[in-house]
Amino acid sequence: MKGMFDSLINAIRMPELRKKMLFTLFILAVYTIGKCIPVPGLDREVFTSLYQQWGQFGGLLDMVSGGGLAQATIFALGVTPYINASIIIQLLTVVIPALETLAKEGQSGRKKMNKITRCTAMGLAILQSILLCRAVKSAMIPSLPSWINAILIVVSFTVGTCLVVWLGERINEKGIGNGVSLIIFAGIVSRTPDMLKEMFAKAQDVDGSIANPILGKICGIGLFILCLAVAIGIIVFVLWVQNAERRIQVQYSKKTVGRKLYGGQSSYIPIKVNQSGVMPVIFAMSLLSLPSMILNTFFADSTGKFATWMRGFQPNATGDTAISSVVVYYIVYFLLIIGFTFFYSVIQFNPIEISNNIQKNGGFINGIRPGKPTTNFIQRTAMRLNWADATFLCLVCLVPTLVMMFTGLNGVWFVGTSVLILTGVANDLLVQLESQLVTRNYKGFLD
Repeated sequence: MKGMFDSLINAIRMPELRKKMLFTLFILAVYTIGKCIPVPGLDREVFTSLYQQWGQFGGLLDMVSGGGLAQATIFALGVTPYINASIIIQLLTVVIPALETLAKEGQSGRKKMNKITRCTAMGLAILQSILLCRAVKSAMIPSLPSWINAILIVVSFTVGTCLVVWLGERINEKGIGNGVSLIIFAGIVSRTPDMLKEMFAKAQDVDGSIANPILGKICGIGLFILCLAVAIGIIVFVLWVQNAERRIQVQYSKKTVGRKLYGGQSSYIPIKVNQSGVMPVIFAMSLLSLPSMILNTFFADSTGKFATWMRGFQPNATGDTAISSVVVYYIVYFLLIIGFTFFYSVIQFNPIEISNNIQKNGGFINGIRPGKPTTNFIQRTAMRLNWADATFLCLVCLVPTLVMMFTGLNGVWFVGTSVLILTGVANDLLVQLESQLVTRNYKGFLD
């Protein structure tokens, strides 16, 4: 903690870094102001009531947009289309050789990939805006023709997404940190006061429900402190796991170049425990919530058995079959998290490339032969870490849900996902700050 504050203080003291940090804060302030601009042609109260029927998927979209979806603002979609486009292009890079070649072309290839991602994001923003307009058509104000309302809503949502992505790219160019990640970070942080207010209101309800005033105050304060302690515990646990890594020792052989002898040193390959980040949770949550959202959007009046069962397939289901529905929901939820953890790791982690790089540089892992045995060893190690990663993600998602079930607090289910995003972005930002400080304070042999 002390090192983190020292890095921030040292960065503020340097004029160039201070200018970048102030520019980043300015862009985030513009984004915060934009979240207050409503979409024309929509009744906010009706829109909010419709959004609440989408379950966890709607909550996830609202979390990523920083509350813009619940308030029916122009930033309601946030950076969701851009994130989806990035994931799609990332997956297609593994499948399409042309994209894979483009990704390896350095700076020019990266610029082309970013352009493709932006165009894909714009297309997805238009598609999501049309679907969202179709889902909330009952929230349109009656004073305007429906087709004018539809055009206003689709254009507002699409332009809002493009503006948010543009703000994120300005942070990448002139600020510090990853722009899109920082915008999500700012949106989640801006909702913290609302969560604290809800916790305080719940503590007051507990206080008022007990006849003995002293006992009531003790229980109310105890509940508030317990929720804070659980939140702090989750943050510490997530930080510990996200910074954990498995280090594979690599020994490099000596080689003679001219009259000089190089090599002979020992190094290691760090493999992070949480390789997949928060993506498996988002994938699993989106996949589980999509059927109920489709039912509420296109088949809202359906009373069939399948439609009724799907509407009850929620983590907060009520009724005669609520317990069985919740149990089945979380079993499927955790299985999906485990599956997506391994799937994302297979796409992101390439043990063959790592093994080839070690062999090209004259290195080897102690006790393992170069070539295919090294590849198999790295792959087995990564697979074992995937089990630890999946278990970690399941625990982080389960604890807030248990808190919600036992305390009655609403909207706490996404605390685990939010903490994963917040800690990941904060870690990346600190790493960038420290690298910038090292670059500007590098001491050579003449110092």
